Amino acid sequence: MEKDPIAVIDFGSQYTQLIVRRIRELGYYSKLYQPGELRETGKPAVVVLSGGPRSTLEDGAPDIDFDYLKGMGVPVLGVCYGMQLLNQKFGGSVAPGNKREFGRATLKNESSGNCIFSGMSETSQIWMSHSDTVENLPEGTKVLARNDDGVPVALKWAEGFYGIQFHPEVSHSTEGNQLLKNFVNMGSDLPDFEIASFKDHLVQRVRDEVNGRKVVCGVSGGVDSSVLAALLHEAEVDTRNIFVDTGLLRKNEAEEVVSLFESFGIPIETIDASEKFLTALKGKTDPEEKRRIIGRLFVEIFFDAVGDDVELLAQGTLYPDVIESATSGSIASTIKTHHNRVDKIMELKSEGRVLEPLDELFKDEVRALGRVLGLPAKVVNRHPFPGPGLAVRCPGEVTEEKLKIIRDADKIFIDLLHEHGQYDNVWQAYAALIPVKTVGVKGDERCYEFALSIRAVTSEDAMTAEWAQLPYEVLGDISNKILNEVDGVNRVLYDISTKPPASIEWE
Repeated sequence: MEKDPIAVIDFGSQYTQLIVRRIRELGYYSKLYQPGELRETGKPAVVVLSGGPRSTLEDGAPDIDFDYLKGMGVPVLGVCYGMQLLNQKFGGSVAPGNKREFGRATLKNESSGNCIFSGMSETSQIWMSHSDTVENLPEGTKVLARNDDGVPVALKWAEGFYGIQFHPEVSHSTEGNQLLKNFVNMGSDLPDFEIASFKDHLVQRVRDEVNGRKVVCGVSGGVDSSVLAALLHEAEVDTRNIFVDTGLLRKNEAEEVVSLFESFGIPIETIDASEKFLTALKGKTDPEEKRRIIGRLFVEIFFDAVGDDVELLAQGTLYPDVIESATSGSIASTIKTHHNRVDKIMELKSEGRVLEPLDELFKDEVRALGRVLGLPAKVVNRHPFPGPGLAVRCPGEVTEEKLKIIRDADKIFIDLLHEHGQYDNVWQAYAALIPVKTVGVKGDERCYEFALSIRAVTSEDAMTAEWAQLPYEVLGDISNKILNEVDGVNRVLYDISTKPPASIEWE
């Protein structure tokens, strides 16, 4: 990667990674930086200032070195918070809005000539998520677009400096990709992004970071850890792959993982720690506590098995994992703590003992990397599976009885999606136990059993998700078979929640 990546400055929006993702979709390499890292961006072709959860009116609100930004001499686009910040920097003001504006809105394009709205419709749907709004505009500011209420939602302050109040990176902004394309193409000497060549960059990154040290890699059979193991194998580093059976896996999954890695020539060691995890989780109901317990215990068991001489721990951490956990250096709000972001691992990171070569990639990019590395389709096309396993699909206390219900129902669900040709049409699908019992009738007798939720979503990168509109006959078959074959369930519900506001997993 000879050219510096397009710089996206992270002011904490949960959509920030999507800006990076969209720019990569355009074929250009983009990377995220914190506001204080502006001088570390090198010579990017363009700079994007992201949205964020804070107000520019707050004391201590995130800021930017504006003089340095202007001195870079490259096009700059402020999105939401970024737009408000730029308006202040140019001498305008920001005021609290009369109401929080969240969701779909209509953009009315008032621009002409070559600018960020070139080739776009006069009106189009956009996605809003903000409380404050720009108030007084600096002299010479040009309004490029307004919403239905006549409020400016796109500005140009000076040559190369643009601001938009909406989020072009989310799919709900129907012409958002075109806007980003117009803006990025204002830059010169753009850095290309193509996964086949990026693989070589990652291989070299692994070799440089490993630098002769021994690597221990935790594998699960999921897409992320499988691609990570294959990447380490490609880099020819000294790696010990360990599979910890937490007892929180899907039906027959432990056996399938061992067979899978044997099939593409990567040796693994298996540790059965099922009893330890279930004992540690006994009586625990808080989702964050459960995640922390699983993460910490995994690390303890892992390091007990490999000893104290481990020099590097390799993890399949992805971009969305980092932003949702709001990890060190990030100013984003924490959505949930990921299993690879618990205290022990963060301590290891501070010591330079964690290797995360996939942390710049989104899930679909990891799948593409897996194909380039030669992994079979059944691995790279597999639905995501959470690190804490079925524990996050079992709200409340985790018990063996509940896990058996979830495993049996989940297998039926997934098998029928394959049978009906629907598996590859959804991003993720699973069964989750609802921690309440309801009255039903089985064999002409009253029964009092658990309700079960099945969930299938469509998504591009897990940052946002829509519920999958599966055919009624498919849902009927799934419900009927679960109710007839899974003991302990007398009611099946289909989850039609979007993300946001719901997350993909239950916990």
